[in-house]
Amino acid sequence: MRITSIPTPFPLPVRPEKLPRLAKVRVTFPRPHVTDIAREVMAQLDALGLPNLRGKRIAVTAGSRGIRDIVAVLAVAVAWLRERGAEPVVVAAMGSHGGATSEGQRSLLAHLGITEASVGAPIHSEMEVVELARTTDGLTVYCDRVAAACDAVLVVNRVKPHTGFAEPFGSGLMKMLAVGLGKAPGAAQIHRQGPAQMAAAIEAVASAVIATGKVLGGLAIVENAYDETATIATVPSGDIARRERELFAEAKRLMPRLPVDNLDLLIVDEIGKNISGSGMDVNVIGRWRLPSMPEPLSPRITRIVALRLSSESEGNAQGVGLSDVVTRRLVDEIDPVATYVNSIVSTFVERAFIPLTMPSDRDAILAALASLSLAEPAAARVARIRNTRDLEELWLSESLLKDVAGRPGLTIEPAADLSFTAQGDLADLA
Repeated sequence: MRITSIPTPFPLPVRPEKLPRLAKVRVTFPRPHVTDIAREVMAQLDALGLPNLRGKRIAVTAGSRGIRDIVAVLAVAVAWLRERGAEPVVVAAMGSHGGATSEGQRSLLAHLGITEASVGAPIHSEMEVVELARTTDGLTVYCDRVAAACDAVLVVNRVKPHTGFAEPFGSGLMKMLAVGLGKAPGAAQIHRQGPAQMAAAIEAVASAVIATGKVLGGLAIVENAYDETATIATVPSGDIARRERELFAEAKRLMPRLPVDNLDLLIVDEIGKNISGSGMDVNVIGRWRLPSMPEPLSPRITRIVALRLSSESEGNAQGVGLSDVVTRRLVDEIDPVATYVNSIVSTFVERAFIPLTMPSDRDAILAALASLSLAEPAAARVARIRNTRDLEELWLSESLLKDVAGRPGLTIEPAADLSFTAQGDLADLA
């Protein structure tokens, strides 16, 4: 996409004379983590007590999310299955991601480091599905054709809060069974239920898949605030619904959060699908922007500026509409096909709306501040983050420092002015 007619600097009707000074703040989050991934995966799979797998073809799921140790987890799971005489294959289980094409999904896996060489098994990314069953509410239970033809499925995924519904569980094993393996039809069907009914639909479809007897069990990953693996847990197929709720509670406890709840402006250096399914994690920014979902009470952020789209997103800017102001550079990086397909299938079209677009970082920040009509823009409550996933280092305006002073686990450096290039971009992002 290309927006060429925006003058720079942008002629704002009200142009703040002085920007708030920001201080770098380092935050220490709880940090439980697994020190030996291979040993823990093998121990957990051993504890699952699976039946004789010799001669069985087993589908192992791989999604589109950036999970720190996913390559190692998949490789060990594949090796463990092969040692027991099984024939493992890895199946792309990511709904409609990757433009809802086989090539797109295979490319996404490759970007995550998931290749046939790295995991030690063939990778299937075909988009064909079969119908396994119907739920009591009439939902079709779609399943990837390759996975359905296998003798069993080992479902592997990270458990974490979702960006399209809030409770009682999030993104994890059940979502992988209902949406990931359902490919585009399964993803579309689940999202048609709307945020209020999405969790119930996911659980109903996942339970129907489990009822077929094709699910060996689940291999769940929980990460800490530093994207390190905090927990690896195998779950018997019949216990997935209960156990996933427990793991979800642990994931919520460990997830990173902003150290302040009330902001005039949040500057986000980078958004992207590798950071969150919604580009920015709605649980961090306190915004759903979905007609049927009330906004969270906390945090309260009046304006959000997004400056860049991550290269790992390959142009998929789903979630750009969660911001209020963006840069021309971000908009120029948008791939409409990848973004719109994801948005249409998810039904969250509001999150793909392009916000006010400014020619530079400086103009975007100034526009957001000007729109607040503050008496003293230099005293605005402003935070700057690299993205919504990496929050152990961020910047807070001087007006916020009194709110965090003396808080355990925080270190604060002296405040400084934002530095821009001659073109108006932040110097440390140039």
